[in-house]
Amino acid sequence: MIPLRDNAAPRRLTPINTALIAANIAVFVYELSLGAGVTAFVGRFAMAPAAVTRALSANALTWQKLAVHRSIGALAPLMTTVTSMFVHGGFWHVAGNMLYLFIFGAAVENRMGASRYIIFYLAAGIAAALATVWMAPESRVPVIGASGAIAGVLGAYFILYPRGRILTIIPIFIFVQFVEIPAVIYLMLWFAVQLYAGLEEGGRAATMAGGVAWWAHVGGFMFGVALGPMLAVNRPRRRR
Repeated sequence: MIPLRDNAAPRRLTPINTALIAANIAVFVYELSLGAGVTAFVGRFAMAPAAVTRALSANALTWQKLAVHRSIGALAPLMTTVTSMFVHGGFWHVAGNMLYLFIFGAAVENRMGASRYIIFYLAAGIAAALATVWMAPESRVPVIGASGAIAGVLGAYFILYPRGRILTIIPIFIFVQFVEIPAVIYLMLWFAVQLYAGLEEGGRAATMAGGVAWWAHVGGFMFGVALGPMLAVNRPRRRR
């Protein structure tokens, strides 16, 4: 199911959501400009769950010893929980993520306001990354992409716009069907697919089977469901 538009957002080009889309596209264009050097770029800014696990353990021990000076190198793997959100592995990877962010993000930003939305987006991405680390703490496979943060946006949308409707393309063999689906149904189906796929992979959550970190989606969505309503400040406007 490919979403085309929703009926909840009073305006489509909200400032923070548009800036996030532009930032992701700009980083991807920069990746293309690197040529063979893109491998080193991805290796530097992608998140490796095993590295984050070691960093969390090392920093926990540091605090227990009451040490004051902590090396930047020890903290670098933790920063990848943020930087990895803006790195993508190919055109369809970034295009699919930005389509979902474009469709669902504007309405969520409208309810939260710009400042709360950017904090929420980044926090959802970090939560999604940590969910992957929790499920596959020893994995060395790099995890990249904005989908964990966007899953948080979907979770918030699920709670904030229960009466929203999503115009969706459903391919049926060689035909294409346009269907307007209630947002609650669309997002429940989306989450069910992520959860099922995650359970099928089990502890191999961060492997590149299919190129998808399913538990990042599950963790991000649940974070959005929990925190989204707490950050909402604006009432939804009625839409035809």
